[in-house]
Amino acid sequence: MPTVRDILDRAAQMIDTHRDKASSLGARYKFVLKGEGACTFVLNLTADDPGVREGESEADCTIRVAAADFVRMAEGEVDSRDLFFAGKLKVDGDMGLALKLKKMVASA
Repeated sequence: MPTVRDILDRAAQMIDTHRDKASSLGARYKFVLKGEGACTFVLNLTADDPGVREGESEADCTIRVAAADFVRMAEGEVDSRDLFFAGKLKVDGDMGLALKLKKMVASA
């Protein structure tokens, strides 16, 4: 089972490889992960220095979820909608941006 770190490293590599596609969303996403493996990171998908950065920063959309559920979601074992409707995933900010991120990840 991959760790949060493994997924962040994989995301950073994908952004570096597909910089134009990644920055096309034009948004910053903050993930606040709770529980074992807890951390906060920002997924910057703007033309201004796209990438993954650990720590607090401004974001257009904040997603709060348990670290274990984040890993399961990233591995395709559970759908983000199921987590959302079960109250295990919360979105603050622009819900439309959260849906755009889901579509982008699905097409990767």
